[in-house]
Amino acid sequence: MLEGIFIGLEAAFSVKNILMVVAGCLIGTFIGMLPGLGPMSIIAIMIPVAITLGDPAAALILLAGVYYGAIFGGSTSSILLNAPGVAGTVATSFDGYPMARKGQAGKALTIAAVASFAGGTIGAILLMIFAPALSSVALLFHSAEYFALMVVGLSAIAAFAGTGQVAKALMMTILGLILATVGEGALFNMPRFTMGMMDLQSGISFITLAMAMFALPEALFLVLNPARGASNAEGGSNKITNLRFSRAEGRAMLPVIGRQSVQGFFIGVLPGAGATIASFLGYAVERNLAKGEEQAEFGKGSVKGLAAPETANNAACTGSFVPLLTLGIPGSGTTAILLGALIALNVTPGPRLMTDTPEIFWAVIISMFIGNLVLLVLNLPLIPYIAKILSIPRNYLIPFILFFTLMGAYIGQNNATELLMLVGLGIMATIFRFADYPLAPLLIGFILGTMLEDNFARSMQLYRGLDFILQRPMTLGLLILAAFLVLLPSYRARRARKRAEGVADGD
Repeated sequence: MLEGIFIGLEAAFSVKNILMVVAGCLIGTFIGMLPGLGPMSIIAIMIPVAITLGDPAAALILLAGVYYGAIFGGSTSSILLNAPGVAGTVATSFDGYPMARKGQAGKALTIAAVASFAGGTIGAILLMIFAPALSSVALLFHSAEYFALMVVGLSAIAAFAGTGQVAKALMMTILGLILATVGEGALFNMPRFTMGMMDLQSGISFITLAMAMFALPEALFLVLNPARGASNAEGGSNKITNLRFSRAEGRAMLPVIGRQSVQGFFIGVLPGAGATIASFLGYAVERNLAKGEEQAEFGKGSVKGLAAPETANNAACTGSFVPLLTLGIPGSGTTAILLGALIALNVTPGPRLMTDTPEIFWAVIISMFIGNLVLLVLNLPLIPYIAKILSIPRNYLIPFILFFTLMGAYIGQNNATELLMLVGLGIMATIFRFADYPLAPLLIGFILGTMLEDNFARSMQLYRGLDFILQRPMTLGLLILAAFLVLLPSYRARRARKRAEGVADGD
Protein backbone atom coordinates (compact mmCIF):
# COMPACT_ATOMS: atom_id res chain seq x y z
CA MET A 1 0.00 0.00 0.00
CA LEU A 2 2.86 2.39 0.83
CA GLU A 3 4.36 1.84 -2.60
CA GLY A 4 0.97 2.62 -4.16
CA ILE A 5 0.64 5.80 -2.08
CA PHE A 6 4.02 7.06 -3.32
CA ILE A 7 3.00 6.30 -6.91
CA GLY A 8 -0.26 8.17 -6.32
CA LEU A 9 1.51 11.16 -4.76
CA GLU A 10 3.87 11.42 -7.73
CA ALA A 11 0.95 11.26 -10.21
CA ALA A 12 -1.52 13.47 -8.30
CA PHE A 13 0.96 16.27 -7.61
CA SER A 14 1.88 16.76 -11.25
CA VAL A 15 0.94 20.23 -12.53
CA LYS A 16 -1.54 18.78 -15.03
CA ASN A 17 -3.42 16.70 -12.47
CA ILE A 18 -3.55 19.51 -9.90
CA LEU A 19 -5.12 21.72 -12.58
CA MET A 20 -7.62 18.92 -13.31
CA VAL A 21 -8.57 18.73 -9.61
CA VAL A 22 -9.08 22.51 -9.37
CA ALA A 23 -11.06 22.64 -12.65
CA GLY A 24 -13.25 19.70 -11.65
CA CYS A 25 -13.97 21.14 -8.21
CA LEU A 26 -14.81 24.58 -9.63
CA ILE A 27 -17.15 23.23 -12.31
CA GLY A 28 -18.81 20.78 -9.90
CA THR A 29 -19.33 23.37 -7.18
CA PHE A 30 -21.01 25.94 -9.40
CA ILE A 31 -23.13 23.34 -11.21
CA GLY A 32 -24.13 21.81 -7.85
CA MET A 33 -25.43 25.20 -6.70
CA LEU A 34 -27.99 25.25 -9.54
CA PRO A 35 -31.15 23.23 -8.81
CA GLY A 36 -31.82 20.67 -11.52
CA LEU A 37 -28.25 20.32 -12.81
CA GLY A 38 -26.83 17.50 -10.73
CA PRO A 39 -23.50 15.64 -11.06
CA MET A 40 -24.94 13.14 -13.57
CA SER A 41 -25.74 15.84 -16.12
CA ILE A 42 -22.42 17.66 -15.92
CA ILE A 43 -20.29 14.47 -15.84
CA ALA A 44 -22.08 13.26 -18.99
CA ILE A 45 -21.27 16.60 -20.65
CA MET A 46 -17.65 16.50 -19.45
CA ILE A 47 -16.87 12.97 -20.72
CA PRO A 48 -15.87 14.10 -24.26
CA VAL A 49 -13.60 16.75 -22.69
CA ALA A 50 -12.03 14.14 -20.40
CA ILE A 51 -11.42 11.68 -23.26
CA THR A 52 -9.57 14.33 -25.29
CA LEU A 53 -7.03 14.64 -22.44
CA GLY A 54 -5.59 11.27 -23.47
CA ASP A 55 -4.39 10.53 -19.90
CA PRO A 56 -6.81 8.17 -18.04
CA ALA A 57 -5.58 9.32 -14.61
CA ALA A 58 -6.07 13.02 -15.43
CA ALA A 59 -9.49 12.33 -16.99
CA LEU A 60 -10.75 10.37 -13.99
CA ILE A 61 -9.36 12.98 -11.56
CA LEU A 62 -11.27 15.69 -13.47
CA LEU A 63 -14.54 13.73 -13.45
CA ALA A 64 -14.14 12.72 -9.80
CA GLY A 65 -13.56 16.38 -8.89
CA VAL A 66 -16.78 17.33 -10.68
CA TYR A 67 -18.64 14.57 -8.78
CA TYR A 68 -17.73 15.47 -5.22
CA GLY A 69 -17.63 19.18 -6.10
CA ALA A 70 -21.29 18.99 -7.16
CA ILE A 71 -22.27 17.25 -3.90
CA PHE A 72 -20.20 19.82 -1.97
CA GLY A 73 -21.88 22.75 -3.76
CA GLY A 74 -25.35 21.18 -3.78
CA SER A 75 -25.92 22.24 -0.20
CA THR A 76 -26.03 25.93 -1.20
CA SER A 77 -29.44 25.93 -2.90
CA SER A 78 -30.80 23.64 -0.16
CA ILE A 79 -29.72 26.04 2.60
CA LEU A 80 -30.51 29.37 0.92
CA LEU A 81 -33.58 28.60 -1.20
CA ASN A 82 -34.92 25.32 0.25
CA ALA A 83 -34.50 23.94 -3.29
CA PRO A 84 -32.46 20.70 -3.17
CA GLY A 85 -31.68 19.86 -6.78
CA VAL A 86 -29.65 16.75 -5.86
CA ALA A 87 -31.12 13.87 -3.86
CA GLY A 88 -28.06 13.72 -1.59
CA THR A 89 -28.67 17.27 -0.27
CA VAL A 90 -32.39 16.96 0.55
CA ALA A 91 -31.68 16.25 4.23
CA THR A 92 -29.40 19.32 4.34
CA SER A 93 -32.41 21.60 3.85
CA PHE A 94 -34.19 20.26 6.95
CA ASP A 95 -32.00 22.30 9.30
CA GLY A 96 -29.94 24.40 6.88
CA TYR A 97 -32.89 26.40 5.57
CA PRO A 98 -34.34 27.14 9.06
CA MET A 99 -30.88 28.45 10.06
CA ALA A 100 -30.84 30.71 6.99
CA ARG A 101 -34.30 32.03 7.86
CA LYS A 102 -33.01 32.90 11.34
CA GLY A 103 -30.37 35.13 9.71
CA GLN A 104 -27.58 32.53 10.13
CA ALA A 105 -27.06 31.75 6.43
CA GLY A 106 -23.31 32.44 6.63
CA LYS A 107 -22.86 30.16 9.62
CA ALA A 108 -24.98 27.43 7.97
CA LEU A 109 -22.85 27.53 4.81
CA THR A 110 -19.66 27.44 6.89
CA ILE A 111 -20.87 24.41 8.85
CA ALA A 112 -21.84 22.69 5.58
CA ALA A 113 -18.41 23.44 4.08
CA VAL A 114 -16.49 22.19 7.13
CA ALA A 115 -18.65 19.07 7.51
CA SER A 116 -18.33 18.29 3.79
CA PHE A 117 -14.55 18.73 3.95
CA ALA A 118 -14.27 16.48 7.02
CA GLY A 119 -16.55 13.79 5.57
CA GLY A 120 -14.74 13.75 2.24
CA THR A 121 -11.27 13.72 3.82
CA ILE A 122 -12.01 11.00 6.38
CA GLY A 123 -13.74 9.03 3.63
CA ALA A 124 -10.61 9.29 1.48
CA ILE A 125 -8.47 7.99 4.36
CA LEU A 126 -10.84 5.03 4.84
CA LEU A 127 -10.83 4.40 1.07
CA MET A 128 -7.04 4.31 1.07
CA ILE A 129 -6.91 1.84 3.98
CA PHE A 130 -9.89 -0.44 3.38
CA ALA A 131 -10.56 -0.44 -0.39
CA PRO A 132 -9.18 -3.94 -1.12
CA ALA A 133 -10.92 -5.59 1.85
CA LEU A 134 -14.24 -3.77 1.39
CA SER A 135 -14.56 -4.90 -2.22
CA SER A 136 -15.15 -8.46 -0.97
CA VAL A 137 -17.69 -7.24 1.63
CA ALA A 138 -19.69 -5.44 -1.06
CA LEU A 139 -20.02 -8.75 -2.94
CA LEU A 140 -21.86 -10.29 0.04
CA PHE A 141 -24.84 -7.99 -0.56
CA HIS A 142 -27.51 -9.50 -2.80
CA SER A 143 -31.07 -8.42 -3.65
CA ALA A 144 -32.37 -9.54 -0.24
CA GLU A 145 -29.84 -7.40 1.63
CA TYR A 146 -30.56 -4.40 -0.58
CA PHE A 147 -34.28 -4.77 0.09
CA ALA A 148 -33.55 -4.79 3.84
CA LEU A 149 -31.23 -1.79 3.44
CA MET A 150 -34.04 0.15 1.74
CA VAL A 151 -36.33 -0.74 4.67
CA VAL A 152 -33.69 0.64 7.05
CA GLY A 153 -33.70 3.83 4.96
CA LEU A 154 -37.50 4.05 5.22
CA SER A 155 -37.27 3.59 8.98
CA ALA A 156 -35.74 7.08 9.04
CA ILE A 157 -39.31 8.46 8.88
CA ALA A 158 -39.34 8.33 12.68
CA ALA A 159 -36.59 10.97 12.69
CA PHE A 160 -38.65 13.38 10.58
CA ALA A 161 -41.85 13.04 12.59
CA GLY A 162 -42.45 15.66 15.26
CA THR A 163 -44.35 15.07 18.48
CA GLY A 164 -47.55 13.20 17.69
CA GLN A 165 -46.75 13.12 13.96
CA VAL A 166 -45.67 9.50 13.49
CA ALA A 167 -49.00 8.57 11.86
CA LYS A 168 -48.77 11.57 9.51
CA ALA A 169 -45.17 10.71 8.61
CA LEU A 170 -46.19 7.11 7.87
CA MET A 171 -49.03 8.30 5.61
CA MET A 172 -46.66 10.59 3.71
CA THR A 173 -44.13 7.76 3.29
CA ILE A 174 -46.84 5.52 1.82
CA LEU A 175 -47.84 8.34 -0.55
CA GLY A 176 -44.19 8.61 -1.66
CA LEU A 177 -44.06 4.85 -2.27
CA ILE A 178 -47.26 5.11 -4.34
CA LEU A 179 -45.79 7.93 -6.46
CA ALA A 180 -42.68 5.79 -7.04
CA THR A 181 -44.81 3.09 -8.72
CA VAL A 182 -45.91 5.44 -11.53
CA GLY A 183 -44.38 4.42 -14.87
CA GLU A 184 -42.61 1.24 -15.93
CA GLY A 185 -41.02 -0.91 -13.24
CA ALA A 186 -37.59 -2.47 -13.73
CA LEU A 187 -39.10 -6.00 -13.82
CA PHE A 188 -42.20 -5.11 -15.83
CA ASN A 189 -42.50 -3.50 -19.24
CA MET A 190 -46.12 -2.47 -18.79
CA PRO A 191 -46.79 1.16 -17.74
CA ARG A 192 -48.64 1.57 -14.44
CA PHE A 193 -50.84 4.40 -13.14
CA THR A 194 -49.98 6.64 -16.12
CA MET A 195 -53.66 7.45 -16.92
CA GLY A 196 -52.80 7.03 -20.60
CA MET A 197 -50.21 9.85 -20.56
CA MET A 198 -47.03 9.03 -22.49
CA ASP A 199 -45.07 11.60 -20.47
CA LEU A 200 -45.66 9.57 -17.29
CA GLN A 201 -44.36 6.33 -18.82
CA SER A 202 -40.86 6.94 -17.44
CA GLY A 203 -42.27 7.92 -14.05
CA ILE A 204 -42.22 11.14 -12.05
CA SER A 205 -38.89 12.96 -12.12
CA PHE A 206 -37.12 13.29 -8.76
CA ILE A 207 -36.12 16.88 -9.59
CA THR A 208 -39.74 17.82 -10.29
CA LEU A 209 -40.95 16.24 -7.05
CA ALA A 210 -38.15 17.75 -4.93
CA MET A 211 -38.82 21.23 -6.29
CA ALA A 212 -42.57 20.77 -5.81
CA MET A 213 -42.16 19.61 -2.22
CA PHE A 214 -39.75 22.30 -1.03
CA ALA A 215 -39.01 25.23 -3.36
CA LEU A 216 -42.46 25.98 -4.83
CA PRO A 217 -44.33 25.93 -1.47
CA GLU A 218 -41.66 28.27 -0.08
CA ALA A 219 -42.32 30.78 -2.88
CA LEU A 220 -46.07 30.51 -2.25
CA PHE A 221 -45.56 31.00 1.49
CA LEU A 222 -43.53 34.15 0.76
CA VAL A 223 -46.46 35.46 -1.26
CA LEU A 224 -49.07 34.53 1.35
CA ASN A 225 -47.02 35.70 4.34
CA PRO A 226 -45.12 38.98 3.60
CA ALA A 227 -43.60 39.01 7.11
CA ARG A 228 -41.80 35.74 6.32
CA GLY A 229 -39.90 37.31 3.44
CA ALA A 230 -39.31 40.59 5.27
CA SER A 231 -37.71 38.92 8.27
CA ASN A 232 -35.64 36.86 5.90
CA ALA A 233 -34.24 39.88 4.14
CA GLU A 234 -33.60 41.90 7.29
CA GLY A 235 -32.01 39.05 9.19
CA GLY A 236 -29.92 38.02 6.21
CA SER A 237 -28.60 41.51 5.45
CA ASN A 238 -27.50 42.09 9.02
CA LYS A 239 -25.82 38.78 9.73
CA ILE A 240 -24.45 37.31 6.53
CA THR A 241 -20.90 38.29 7.49
CA ASN A 242 -21.16 36.14 10.65
CA LEU A 243 -19.51 33.01 9.28
CA ARG A 244 -18.17 31.51 12.49
CA PHE A 245 -19.69 28.91 14.75
CA SER A 246 -18.93 28.90 18.47
CA ARG A 247 -16.52 26.54 20.24
CA ALA A 248 -19.47 24.83 21.91
CA GLU A 249 -21.08 24.20 18.51
CA GLY A 250 -17.74 22.91 17.20
CA ARG A 251 -17.45 20.49 20.12
CA ALA A 252 -21.03 19.33 19.52
CA MET A 253 -20.29 18.70 15.84
CA LEU A 254 -17.07 16.71 16.36
CA PRO A 255 -18.64 13.38 17.39
CA VAL A 256 -21.33 13.80 14.73
CA ILE A 257 -18.70 14.31 12.02
CA GLY A 258 -16.71 11.32 13.29
CA ARG A 259 -19.70 8.97 13.37
CA GLN A 260 -21.20 10.07 10.06
CA SER A 261 -17.88 10.00 8.21
CA VAL A 262 -17.52 6.30 9.04
CA GLN A 263 -21.21 5.42 8.63
CA GLY A 264 -21.56 7.41 5.39
CA PHE A 265 -18.43 5.83 3.92
CA PHE A 266 -19.56 2.26 4.59
CA ILE A 267 -23.03 2.97 3.18
CA GLY A 268 -21.39 4.45 0.08
CA VAL A 269 -19.38 1.24 -0.37
CA LEU A 270 -22.60 -0.72 -0.95
CA PRO A 271 -23.61 -0.61 -4.63
CA GLY A 272 -27.05 0.98 -4.93
CA ALA A 273 -26.98 2.77 -1.58
CA GLY A 274 -25.08 6.01 -2.12
CA ALA A 275 -25.18 9.55 -0.76
CA THR A 276 -28.97 9.84 -0.52
CA ILE A 277 -29.49 6.94 1.88
CA ALA A 278 -26.33 7.91 3.77
CA SER A 279 -27.62 11.47 4.36
CA PHE A 280 -31.09 10.35 5.48
CA LEU A 281 -29.74 7.65 7.78
CA GLY A 282 -27.11 10.05 9.15
CA TYR A 283 -29.81 12.58 10.03
CA ALA A 284 -32.04 9.88 11.55
CA VAL A 285 -29.26 8.36 13.66
CA GLU A 286 -28.11 11.70 15.07
CA ARG A 287 -31.67 12.78 15.90
CA ASN A 288 -32.28 9.49 17.71
CA LEU A 289 -29.00 9.85 19.63
CA ALA A 290 -29.84 13.42 20.67
CA LYS A 291 -31.75 13.95 23.90
CA GLY A 292 -34.18 16.50 25.28
CA GLU A 293 -33.78 20.02 23.94
CA GLU A 294 -31.16 18.96 21.36
CA GLN A 295 -33.61 16.53 19.78
CA ALA A 296 -36.40 19.13 19.77
CA GLU A 297 -34.08 21.51 17.90
CA PHE A 298 -33.83 19.14 14.90
CA GLY A 299 -35.82 20.59 12.00
CA LYS A 300 -35.59 24.10 13.47
CA GLY A 301 -31.94 24.92 12.77
CA SER A 302 -29.89 22.31 14.62
CA VAL A 303 -26.12 22.42 14.11
CA LYS A 304 -25.97 18.63 14.45
CA GLY A 305 -28.90 18.23 12.05
CA LEU A 306 -26.99 20.18 9.40
CA ALA A 307 -23.57 18.62 9.99
CA ALA A 308 -24.81 15.00 9.93
CA PRO A 309 -26.18 14.75 6.36
CA GLU A 310 -23.45 16.97 4.91
CA THR A 311 -20.74 14.77 6.42
CA ALA A 312 -22.50 11.52 5.47
CA ASN A 313 -23.21 12.37 1.83
CA ASN A 314 -19.63 13.45 1.10
CA ALA A 315 -18.18 10.39 2.85
CA ALA A 316 -20.60 8.20 0.86
CA CYS A 317 -19.44 9.79 -2.42
CA THR A 318 -15.90 8.74 -1.57
CA GLY A 319 -17.07 5.28 -0.51
CA SER A 320 -18.87 4.78 -3.84
CA PHE A 321 -15.45 4.62 -5.54
CA VAL A 322 -14.73 1.30 -3.76
CA PRO A 323 -17.10 -0.87 -5.84
CA LEU A 324 -16.41 1.24 -8.95
CA LEU A 325 -12.62 0.89 -8.87
CA THR A 326 -12.19 -2.53 -7.23
CA LEU A 327 -15.16 -4.44 -8.68
CA GLY A 328 -16.22 -2.45 -11.73
CA ILE A 329 -19.73 -2.20 -10.25
CA PRO A 330 -21.43 1.23 -10.43
CA GLY A 331 -23.18 2.00 -7.16
CA SER A 332 -25.32 4.83 -8.55
CA GLY A 333 -26.29 6.63 -11.76
CA THR A 334 -23.32 8.97 -11.39
CA THR A 335 -20.76 6.18 -10.91
CA ALA A 336 -22.37 4.33 -13.85
CA ILE A 337 -21.46 7.32 -16.03
CA LEU A 338 -17.95 7.29 -14.54
CA LEU A 339 -17.72 3.58 -15.39
CA GLY A 340 -18.63 4.39 -19.00
CA ALA A 341 -15.91 7.05 -19.04
CA LEU A 342 -13.33 4.53 -17.76
CA ILE A 343 -14.26 2.04 -20.47
CA ALA A 344 -14.06 4.78 -23.10
CA LEU A 345 -10.53 5.52 -21.83
CA ASN A 346 -9.58 1.81 -22.24
CA VAL A 347 -9.32 1.32 -18.49
CA THR A 348 -10.92 -1.84 -17.08
CA PRO A 349 -11.99 -1.31 -13.47
CA GLY A 350 -11.94 -4.38 -11.27
CA PRO A 351 -9.75 -6.36 -8.87
CA ARG A 352 -6.68 -6.07 -11.15
CA LEU A 353 -6.86 -2.26 -11.50
CA MET A 354 -4.83 -1.78 -8.32
CA THR A 355 -2.02 -4.05 -9.53
CA ASP A 356 -2.07 -3.44 -13.32
CA THR A 357 -2.45 0.36 -13.29
CA PRO A 358 -1.68 1.51 -9.74
CA GLU A 359 -0.90 5.05 -10.96
CA ILE A 360 -4.60 5.50 -11.88
CA PHE A 361 -6.05 3.90 -8.74
CA TRP A 362 -3.82 5.71 -6.24
CA ALA A 363 -3.74 9.01 -8.14
CA VAL A 364 -7.54 9.22 -7.90
CA ILE A 365 -7.46 8.53 -4.15
CA ILE A 366 -4.68 11.05 -3.44
CA SER A 367 -6.45 13.64 -5.61
CA MET A 368 -9.47 13.39 -3.28
CA PHE A 369 -7.41 14.86 -0.44
CA ILE A 370 -6.30 17.71 -2.70
CA GLY A 371 -9.84 18.16 -4.04
CA ASN A 372 -11.44 18.44 -0.60
CA LEU A 373 -8.85 21.02 0.45
CA VAL A 374 -9.41 22.96 -2.80
CA LEU A 375 -13.19 22.91 -2.21
CA LEU A 376 -12.79 24.26 1.31
CA VAL A 377 -10.39 27.02 0.21
CA LEU A 378 -12.64 27.97 -2.71
CA ASN A 379 -15.93 27.96 -0.81
CA LEU A 380 -15.14 29.68 2.50
CA PRO A 381 -14.13 33.07 0.96
CA LEU A 382 -17.24 32.99 -1.28
CA ILE A 383 -19.74 32.39 1.54
CA PRO A 384 -20.44 36.10 2.34
CA TYR A 385 -21.23 36.75 -1.32
CA ILE A 386 -23.32 33.60 -1.79
CA ALA A 387 -25.31 34.34 1.38
CA LYS A 388 -26.28 37.77 0.02
CA ILE A 389 -28.99 35.95 -1.94
CA LEU A 390 -31.07 36.19 1.24
CA SER A 391 -30.75 39.98 1.35
CA ILE A 392 -32.58 40.25 -1.99
CA PRO A 393 -35.94 42.03 -1.44
CA ARG A 394 -38.95 39.72 -1.33
CA ASN A 395 -40.48 40.99 -4.58
CA TYR A 396 -37.26 39.96 -6.38
CA LEU A 397 -36.59 36.79 -4.36
CA ILE A 398 -39.93 35.15 -5.25
CA PRO A 399 -39.38 35.32 -9.07
CA PHE A 400 -35.76 34.20 -8.47
CA ILE A 401 -36.95 31.04 -6.63
CA LEU A 402 -39.68 30.39 -9.20
CA PHE A 403 -37.25 30.79 -12.11
CA PHE A 404 -34.76 28.25 -10.74
CA THR A 405 -37.59 25.91 -9.73
CA LEU A 406 -39.17 25.91 -13.19
CA MET A 407 -35.78 25.79 -14.93
CA GLY A 408 -34.65 22.84 -12.78
CA ALA A 409 -37.83 20.86 -13.48
CA TYR A 410 -37.69 21.54 -17.23
CA ILE A 411 -33.98 20.81 -17.66
CA GLY A 412 -34.35 17.50 -15.81
CA GLN A 413 -36.58 15.98 -18.52
CA ASN A 414 -36.68 18.61 -21.33
CA ASN A 415 -40.44 18.24 -21.23
CA ALA A 416 -43.03 21.00 -20.77
CA THR A 417 -45.39 18.52 -19.07
CA GLU A 418 -42.99 18.53 -16.10
CA LEU A 419 -43.97 22.17 -15.48
CA LEU A 420 -47.65 21.24 -15.18
CA MET A 421 -46.75 18.37 -12.82
CA LEU A 422 -44.54 20.73 -10.82
CA VAL A 423 -47.39 23.20 -10.29
CA GLY A 424 -49.90 20.45 -9.41
CA LEU A 425 -47.56 18.73 -6.95
CA GLY A 426 -46.48 22.11 -5.54
CA ILE A 427 -50.07 23.09 -4.73
CA MET A 428 -50.59 19.68 -3.12
CA ALA A 429 -47.40 20.15 -1.05
CA THR A 430 -48.54 23.62 0.07
CA ILE A 431 -51.85 22.16 1.28
CA PHE A 432 -49.95 19.47 3.18
CA ARG A 433 -47.78 22.14 4.82
CA PHE A 434 -50.87 24.08 5.92
CA ALA A 435 -52.22 20.83 7.42
CA ASP A 436 -48.87 20.32 9.24
CA TYR A 437 -47.89 17.13 7.39
CA PRO A 438 -44.10 16.52 7.13
CA LEU A 439 -42.94 16.46 3.49
CA ALA A 440 -39.56 14.77 3.99
CA PRO A 441 -41.04 11.26 4.48
CA LEU A 442 -42.84 11.55 1.12
CA LEU A 443 -39.56 12.25 -0.65
CA ILE A 444 -37.80 9.42 1.21
CA GLY A 445 -40.56 7.01 0.18
CA PHE A 446 -40.31 8.16 -3.44
CA ILE A 447 -36.51 7.93 -3.64
CA LEU A 448 -36.28 4.49 -2.03
CA GLY A 449 -39.55 3.09 -3.43
CA THR A 450 -38.26 1.94 -6.82
CA MET A 451 -35.16 0.23 -5.37
CA LEU A 452 -37.29 -1.34 -2.62
CA GLU A 453 -39.77 -2.78 -5.13
CA ASP A 454 -37.13 -4.07 -7.55
CA ASN A 455 -35.04 -5.82 -4.90
CA PHE A 456 -38.09 -7.26 -3.11
CA ALA A 457 -39.50 -8.70 -6.37
CA ARG A 458 -36.10 -10.14 -7.33
CA SER A 459 -35.70 -11.73 -3.88
CA MET A 460 -39.21 -13.23 -4.05
CA GLN A 461 -38.40 -14.76 -7.44
CA LEU A 462 -35.06 -16.19 -6.33
CA TYR A 463 -36.36 -17.70 -3.07
CA ARG A 464 -39.98 -18.30 -4.21
CA GLY A 465 -41.51 -16.46 -1.30
CA LEU A 466 -40.55 -14.67 1.90
CA ASP A 467 -38.11 -17.39 2.96
CA PHE A 468 -35.20 -15.12 2.01
CA ILE A 469 -35.72 -13.21 5.28
CA LEU A 470 -34.89 -16.28 7.38
CA GLN A 471 -32.39 -17.84 5.00
CA ARG A 472 -30.12 -14.79 4.89
CA PRO A 473 -28.94 -13.71 8.38
CA MET A 474 -27.71 -10.30 7.16
CA THR A 475 -31.17 -9.52 5.78
CA LEU A 476 -32.81 -10.47 9.07
CA GLY A 477 -30.29 -8.37 11.00
CA LEU A 478 -30.97 -5.29 8.86
CA LEU A 479 -34.75 -5.69 9.27
CA ILE A 480 -34.33 -5.95 13.06
CA LEU A 481 -32.24 -2.75 12.93
CA ALA A 482 -35.05 -1.04 10.97
CA ALA A 483 -37.62 -2.10 13.59
CA PHE A 484 -35.32 -0.76 16.32
CA LEU A 485 -35.00 2.62 14.56
CA VAL A 486 -38.80 2.88 14.29
CA LEU A 487 -39.56 1.80 17.86
CA LEU A 488 -36.79 3.75 19.64
CA PRO A 489 -38.41 7.22 19.33
CA SER A 490 -41.75 5.83 20.58
CA TYR A 491 -39.99 4.19 23.53
CA ARG A 492 -38.18 7.42 24.37
CA ALA A 493 -41.39 9.44 24.14
CA ARG A 494 -43.14 6.95 26.44
CA ARG A 495 -40.32 7.14 29.00
CA ALA A 496 -40.35 10.94 28.89
CA ARG A 497 -44.14 10.96 29.38
CA LYS A 498 -43.90 8.60 32.38
CA ARG A 499 -41.11 10.70 33.87
CA ALA A 500 -43.21 13.84 33.47
CA GLU A 501 -46.20 12.11 35.09
CA GLY A 502 -43.97 11.01 37.98
CA VAL A 503 -42.76 14.59 38.51
CA ALA A 504 -46.35 15.84 38.39
CA ASP A 505 -47.44 13.24 40.98
CA GLY A 506 -44.50 14.21 43.20
CA ASP A 507 -45.60 17.86 43.09
